[in-house]
Amino acid sequence: MTTRTVVTHACTPMDPDGHESVTRRALARKLAALMGCPFGGDYDASCRYDAPPYFVPSDTLLATDAAALGVRGKDDLFGAVVSHPFVATKSITHALADGAAVVPAGWAPGFAAAVDAVVLRGASAFSRDDALRAGRALLARDGEVRVKRATGIGGGGQHVVCDDTALCDVLDALPDGELATYGLVVEENLRDARTFSVGRIEAAGIVATYCGTQCLTSNNHGAEVYGGSELTVVRGEFEGLLALDLPAPVRTAVDQARRYDRAADAHFDGFFASRRNYDVVQGIDHEGHSRSGVLEQSWRLGGASGAELGAVEMMLADPSLDAVRARCIERYGDGIVPPRGATLYYAAVDARVGRLTKYTVVERHADAR
Repeated sequence: MTTRTVVTHACTPMDPDGHESVTRRALARKLAALMGCPFGGDYDASCRYDAPPYFVPSDTLLATDAAALGVRGKDDLFGAVVSHPFVATKSITHALADGAAVVPAGWAPGFAAAVDAVVLRGASAFSRDDALRAGRALLARDGEVRVKRATGIGGGGQHVVCDDTALCDVLDALPDGELATYGLVVEENLRDARTFSVGRIEAAGIVATYCGTQCLTSNNHGAEVYGGSELTVVRGEFEGLLALDLPAPVRTAVDQARRYDRAADAHFDGFFASRRNYDVVQGIDHEGHSRSGVLEQSWRLGGASGAELGAVEMMLADPSLDAVRARCIERYGDGIVPPRGATLYYAAVDARVGRLTKYTVVERHADAR
């Protein structure tokens, strides 16, 4: 059998020396080693590969692009394939504002209905008028609303607004064409919020699921941004994860993410994924009630992928091991020294964000057998 080559693929032009590109290459090189395959660097369409390459793309692939690359199923990439651009974003999480709302091509109303019980109160919109109606309805009920760009990552592109003027200002600042292509989310805003990461991956012959918490850190400009995740990873499906002695809030987050994940498989034609990650938030709503819900999905290489692959590496090394703890850390500024045994993925000055260090630490779980 001809050996496949693992390659990276930037779906849009990116700085080849930026931290996203360097990290993606490092993770792809790790994945190639786990699969026993050569690493071929960035994909070259003019190159004749002995077998169809295995792709590690920067983003979720559109079906048309995937077909052109030769990606036919989940065993051909670390990531996912969707039919329309908005399906890869948080816009799928909520139903449309009302019966008069713009319905984008590829919209799956059955999905929004299936996940309604496991997400927060909110709506998705693909026009300014629809976003205004949805936002005003939430403002009238809650007194504030979180407006989220569908393409935002790591908490970026979000604004909490408390009046109509602020809502209009946020909508007016959106880039031309973004609403029609990707949509926008308006959603209830929670206080004292805590975000969980729940996911499932298939890599190097191993299926693993995980849950954990995200942390924030200060970037080089003093703003709070994603600082890493601490995960409990088990071999097998979500049922194995739920078999652990999990605290009640974590169990709720895992169950909600599992239901969201199954709904995606059931309702989006042409969707397949080897990497699935879900952000689940828990906090207090405007009436003082505890709330929990899935915020969004990430079906591409993400911030937790270093921990995911570190867990797979440990499980491959010890076939009897069925649970591990994995931490992926991102820290800004000088003087960051990873602990002994850590896998370093990036330590340099990024042209956009400044000095940044990324590393992963993996260890046996107390419940591992």
